[in-house]
Amino acid sequence: MNGTALLLLNLGSPDSVNENDVRKYLREFLMDERVIDAPYVIRKIIVEGFILPSRPKRSAEAYEKVWTKAGSPLIAISNRFQHALEEEVDLPMTFAMRYANPTPANALKALEAKCPNMKRILIAPLYPHYAMSSYETALLHVQRTIQKLRSDLDVKVLKPFYEEPAYIQNLAESIKPHLPDIDHLLFSYHGLPVRHLKKSDPTGEHCYRCANCCDTPSVAWNTCYKHQVTRTSTLTAKALNLSRNQYSVSFQSRLGRDEWIKPFTVERLENLPKEGVKRLGIVCPAFVADCLETLEEIAMAGKEIFLEAGGESLTVIPCLNDSAPWVKTFAQYVNKHENGYAALWN
Repeated sequence: MNGTALLLLNLGSPDSVNENDVRKYLREFLMDERVIDAPYVIRKIIVEGFILPSRPKRSAEAYEKVWTKAGSPLIAISNRFQHALEEEVDLPMTFAMRYANPTPANALKALEAKCPNMKRILIAPLYPHYAMSSYETALLHVQRTIQKLRSDLDVKVLKPFYEEPAYIQNLAESIKPHLPDIDHLLFSYHGLPVRHLKKSDPTGEHCYRCANCCDTPSVAWNTCYKHQVTRTSTLTAKALNLSRNQYSVSFQSRLGRDEWIKPFTVERLENLPKEGVKRLGIVCPAFVADCLETLEEIAMAGKEIFLEAGGESLTVIPCLNDSAPWVKTFAQYVNKHENGYAALWN
């Protein structure tokens, strides 16, 4: 694959736990029109007038709880994943973040230094599921950068791999050792406003507009986050031989008062002990690398909510991170991007 390079892509993290760095990160993140999808002026009023005056301090405190000697957990894990992948894939590679650092522009320069004759770039968004506020915005941001700086490059993009068998098997195998210690498995996914699902529906008449939309086949499924996370959960539960009452699905990280996908993780954590679940396991498949949403929001704040509600133990199952099976699976996606796994690439 002479002349081909690989760009790994994720969402991002503040450069430090300093409140100013967190504020800068939040501003870039929340001013993204695919995150808060309101007209610019309204978005500016919301972010600058209502969120940034107080949110950076709280977020900085949360980041400080999970920060490592190597920095942000997401950045540290991304580095480890890249280094492990380099042992399996004979391609120059680096990673970029949608927000903060490393930027796509700097990542592209790094790839040019590693691969002076670069003719093709493989872009691999590390998101199993399609969402306009994650997969879509990150990919478009990188594509705009490439168009501006290296429009001569041939570009191939990894599709969401939410139901790819090897990914499902990796996910199931990461969960399996924890099953003897839990009564129930909760799949907790990052939440989205319902309007995002409707906007991502190319038919304009399926998502949240017809009965049982996640069970009724439609081209809308290709960009439907709720359908895709439901599919991931169902396939993983099947691989683990879990009955329908042994697992459930919920959504975390709400922002604002609009309608969001339900049920909410916070409410499930409060109610599951009342339903007889005392030993709960939580897995967060929307993320392939542990980050603030898994390490602080679930493993710390979520655990406290569950225990105060009467639960006895909460087991948070780590993301796939840089585990050997996941690295080998991802290496296969890359090594066989033209045959074997060609259907996973655009």
